[in-house]
Amino acid sequence: MTKRVVITGLGALTPIGNNVSEFWDGLLAGTSGAGPITKFDTELFKTKFACELKGVNLEDHFDRKEIRKNDPFTLYALMASKEAMEDSKIELDKTDIDRFGVIWASGNGGITTFENEVLEYAESTRGPRFSPFFIPKILVDTPSGAIALKYGLRGVNYCTVSACASSTSAIMDALNYIRLGKTDIMLAGGSEAAITRAGIGGFGAMKALSTNNENAQQASRPFDVNRDGFVMGEGAGALILEEYEHAKARGAHIYAELVGAGMSNDAYHATATHPEGEGAQLAIQMALDEAGITMNDVDYVNLHATSTPVGDASELRAIFNISKGNTSHLHVSATKSMTGHLLGAAGAVEAIAAVKAIEKGVVPPTINTQEVDPDLPEGIDLTLGQKVEKDINYAISNTFGFGGHNAIALFKKYKD
Repeated sequence: MTKRVVITGLGALTPIGNNVSEFWDGLLAGTSGAGPITKFDTELFKTKFACELKGVNLEDHFDRKEIRKNDPFTLYALMASKEAMEDSKIELDKTDIDRFGVIWASGNGGITTFENEVLEYAESTRGPRFSPFFIPKILVDTPSGAIALKYGLRGVNYCTVSACASSTSAIMDALNYIRLGKTDIMLAGGSEAAITRAGIGGFGAMKALSTNNENAQQASRPFDVNRDGFVMGEGAGALILEEYEHAKARGAHIYAELVGAGMSNDAYHATATHPEGEGAQLAIQMALDEAGITMNDVDYVNLHATSTPVGDASELRAIFNISKGNTSHLHVSATKSMTGHLLGAAGAVEAIAAVKAIEKGVVPPTINTQEVDPDLPEGIDLTLGQKVEKDINYAISNTFGFGGHNAIALFKKYKD
C-alpha cells in the first residue's frame, strides 16, 4: 500500500500578495496585479506591462552579501519556503532531516543574472570579467540546494524543469517519494523572476504576450473573445508535503490531502497545446484514476488558462470531453487573470489557490472576461467576476508548458 500524503505548510510570494493570506485575499477580491513594468525601460518593447511583485525590498529579508550571491529567483524561493516552513510548525531538532527533502522548480532559472552579466561583457573593453557567482546564480537547481543548506535538509534534492508545468512536476515527484516510503517530508514549489528585457522580449517575439498596453489591468482576460496573450508574472509558491501518519503524530495542521497526479505530453507542437486538449485530458484522467474517482466527483478546477486564443479553448475542451459534457456541478476559474502567468512557479501558486479553496469553501473568480468566446464549450461555469461559496471535496490544479508538457495535481478535503 502507498502512503497518504497531506499538505501541512504553504508559502506564497505573488503580484497580488506577499504571503499566503494576502494572496488569498487578493484572489477573492478580484485584484489585478498588472501594471507598467518598472524593472527596465520598455520604450522599444511592444509589451510595456507585467504583474510585478509589489513592496518587496530584498534588503528587508537578506543581507547584501546574500543578495549579491543569488539571483532574484533564488531569493524568491527562500522567501516563500520560509513562510511554508514556519506555517508547518516543523521542529527541525525533532525531525529526521535525512528524510526531509526539497524539489524546487523554475522554467527560466537565473535569467536576470544571465542577461545582466552578458550585457556587461558585451559592453566591456577589458575582456571577460564575469562574477565568480555567475554560474551558480543562473543554475536552475540552485534554489533547491539553497533551501536545503538553510535548513540542513539532507533528503532527496533536485529541480524539475517542464516549462510552465515545472512546479506541478515538482509537487508530483514529492508526492511519489513520500507515498513510496522513501521520505517523510518534502518541500516542493517553484520560483520565477523573468520580467527582464530578455524575458519580455523573447516571449513577445513569439507573440505569446498581450500587447494591451492601454488597458493593462484588464489585459489578462481568459476565455474572452478578444484575448490576445498572457501577462508575465513573477514570484514563488511553496508547499510542505508530509506523510499522513508523520503529520498526525506531531499534531500538524492539515490543509488538504494530495490524492492524485498525472503527467503527459501532447506530442503535437513545440509551443502550442493540442487544439482538442488530448494530452491534457490524458493527464487529468491519470490523476482521477489514481484517486479512484471520476470527473463527476470534482468540484473545482483551477485552470492553467493563460488568456491565449488556443490554450484557453483546448483546456476547456479537455474538461468538457473528460466530463462527457456533464459539467453542471463544476466550477472552474483562471486565477492568472489576477496574478499573470508565473511560468515555472505557476503550478505551485495555483496549487495553493486550490488547497485554500478546499479549506475555505470558496471558489476564487475569473476577472476581466467581458465577452465569452462563442467557440468555447458551453455549460462550464467559469466563475466570472465574483467568488462563489461552495463545498469543495475535490479540486484539480492544471498546468501546461511549452514542449507539450501537461501536469495535474488533484487535492481532496482532509478527513481522518
